[in-house]
Amino acid sequence: MSTATTASMKPLFKFILSLLLAVVLLLVGVFFWYRGATQPQLSGRMQLPGLEQPVDVVRDAEGVPHIYAKSAHDAYFALGVVHAQDRLWQMEMNRRIAAGTLSEVLGPKALDTDRFLRTLGVRRNAAAIVRHLAPDSRAALEAYADGVNRYLEQRSGPLPPEFLLTGAPAPARWEPADSIAWQTMMAWDLSANWTQELLRMRLAQRMDMQHIEAFLPPYPGDAPLKTRDLTELYRSMAGATEQLEKVSRIAPPSLVEGMGSNNWVVGGARSKTGKPLLANDPHLGLSAPALWYFAHLSAPGLNVIGATLPGLPLVVLGHNDRIAWGFTNTAPDVQDLFIEAVDEDNPARYRTPEGWANFNTRNETIRVKGQPDVQMTVRESRHGPIISGALPLVDRAPVDARRNVIAFSWTALRPDDMSFQAGLRLDRAHNWDEFVGALRDFGAPEQNMVYADVDGNIGFIAPGKVPVRRADNDLKGLAPAPGWDERYDWQGFIPFDELPREFNPKSQQVVTANQKIVGPAYPHFLTSEWTLPYRATRITDLLDAKPQHDLDSFAAIQKDTLSLAATQLLPFLLKTQPRSDAARDALAALSKWHGEMAADRFEPLIYNAWTRELSRALFARPLGDALMKDFWDHRNVHQPMVDAMKTMDAGNLWCSGAQAPKGNLPRCAEVLSASLDAALADMQKRYGADMHAWRWGEAHIALSEHRPFDKVPALAKYFDIAVPSPGDTYTVDVGRNNFRDDAAPFVNHHAPSLRALYDLSNLENSRFMHSTGQSGNLFSPLYRNLSQRWVDVQYLPMRTVRAEVERGGLGTLTLAP
Repeated sequence: MSTATTASMKPLFKFILSLLLAVVLLLVGVFFWYRGATQPQLSGRMQLPGLEQPVDVVRDAEGVPHIYAKSAHDAYFALGVVHAQDRLWQMEMNRRIAAGTLSEVLGPKALDTDRFLRTLGVRRNAAAIVRHLAPDSRAALEAYADGVNRYLEQRSGPLPPEFLLTGAPAPARWEPADSIAWQTMMAWDLSANWTQELLRMRLAQRMDMQHIEAFLPPYPGDAPLKTRDLTELYRSMAGATEQLEKVSRIAPPSLVEGMGSNNWVVGGARSKTGKPLLANDPHLGLSAPALWYFAHLSAPGLNVIGATLPGLPLVVLGHNDRIAWGFTNTAPDVQDLFIEAVDEDNPARYRTPEGWANFNTRNETIRVKGQPDVQMTVRESRHGPIISGALPLVDRAPVDARRNVIAFSWTALRPDDMSFQAGLRLDRAHNWDEFVGALRDFGAPEQNMVYADVDGNIGFIAPGKVPVRRADNDLKGLAPAPGWDERYDWQGFIPFDELPREFNPKSQQVVTANQKIVGPAYPHFLTSEWTLPYRATRITDLLDAKPQHDLDSFAAIQKDTLSLAATQLLPFLLKTQPRSDAARDALAALSKWHGEMAADRFEPLIYNAWTRELSRALFARPLGDALMKDFWDHRNVHQPMVDAMKTMDAGNLWCSGAQAPKGNLPRCAEVLSASLDAALADMQKRYGADMHAWRWGEAHIALSEHRPFDKVPALAKYFDIAVPSPGDTYTVDVGRNNFRDDAAPFVNHHAPSLRALYDLSNLENSRFMHSTGQSGNLFSPLYRNLSQRWVDVQYLPMRTVRAEVERGGLGTLTLAP
């Protein structure tokens, strides 16, 4: 190329380079503009029709809004505004999940979930509930919805990034039924014992009753419930079992064993202040943003602070001027599956005790992004929706679908569920009688609620609708029942005044951690799915270790990571005969370890990897791989392993058929040695040869997953929030992992969704913390700012006095009519 040609092209190169630089600068500018434009207005003035009088929203240093209003109506209205400002995508997803409209924005991959939720009819039932509510409860829902909608109407900036990335349309108007529908989905997370019925039905295809009862042992100290022979009942219904397996895979995920929470309360005699102290940490699936949103509502007759759910106009967990309260899950048996016999000559009918009856039917249209609408017909029997009908026709068992279908009964799918109304009135209760009175309306899910007040009283009650079953019901609600046999029908609900409760106990303390809360003399059946009592025992031991407590000692209990489950199983494990130097080193380390699931230790990783391989060796052969993985999903394998280890001989129920190489040792000893070798080999592949360099916290990452971008690796690394964490399923500072996931079997998905400590001598000293940050916007500094402090069991102050709130605050926004 000639010198002249080169010289003539230099201006072109400069132009192209300048153009590229301008494009880059433009993109950078657009990014910074977009990042700022999607943030909420935190100060100044916002005009919103529908308010009665101006409202001040003061956001403290961590973004917690303190709403100072002159009426309850305006407080609920303002809560709708701040929820929409900070959690708009979360609200949109929550609404779509409950309504079964995910496919409109996520496409065909969400269709199965939509089919299931349309079949349940959560959103339809929510609309019926709204019509049954008292006028003040409807007014609160309407004020909240008006706040959401007025904010959406006046906002001018771009929507949060999820709307842009998914192509989702701007949110439709929020309606009161959307709030109730999301409340029902919260009940779903805490009520899904139907999966245990399915588990027993599946086990009956592979095991005899002796093995089923050993595999699903009763609560420690209890005898197995006597039921009819499940194998005889279900082996003729293999098609129904297959249908239910498929249904369980399209249903929204839920946990049973391992699902739980902690709360406890002590009276003034056990407190250094002379007034009660109360602690609560509900355990739920981790999400980004967090499930909870902290807020404070102040209006005449209303001054309440604590954890709200975006989509609902109330504080679910917290305190007002007079009382504090906390929940744990009772895990009641409030869901039953019924096998309905279909008339083969007329499939529109099913068999009842009185003869054939017609299914009730309705048609549903599901809009699917990029595809034609999907039409489905939903059938309902007298027991509830036919959930096997949620499956596409290609996935149904053809013969069995003509003979039997599966109906679903659930206390939350009733138009008279007044749980929202109870929660709203709880926020205003001033004493024990008003607290209990509010809970008469509480329906689902039954919760263990602890209580304390400024007058020095403490208490406990477990409100909720729990079905009463007939004495001759020989399935006890533990397995799917023949729908045509009236002895399996519910006989109403346990009367409210006969639900468990306690007021000012002599012990001056109450502890609930999902353990069995009733004694042998209690006349009603609540559940057989009590969580093993390790956390409750540990909390009680720590409370008993001090004559008096303060908030710091309560915080230390919430931070405790000693696993009593590990200390119970370790003596059996330590009897193992090592086959290698690595096994010898591992056993030596575990012999000096005391069961603390500390994030910076390597022993917890050896222990958990070993119990994973041990449970696989013991149970995978009788279960089969698919059922083994589902068992890891829904149950914990600890108690069956302990029971297996108690009889270390060739006649052991499980070891005799376990997967282990033949050797010179008794069968159980062979299983122990082989499973330790397998665990160490797996850990060396994952984390390197030096076991002393392994760290439990690095494997046990607390993963708060974003919906739906957790399924998109390129986006998940930005939207998900991951922090190394301590604990296990049975520690007070809980961290439940799922052994099913071969790629990441130790990741912590289920942990304290929030922690709170309440000081009834001065409620301004109270503290709280949740797992991510107040904002749901990835670009906000408040998106993940709490996550490390949450793992470290630190707290934010629960201030309500305005002068204290404003100190270091982010701004004051005045909402004006």
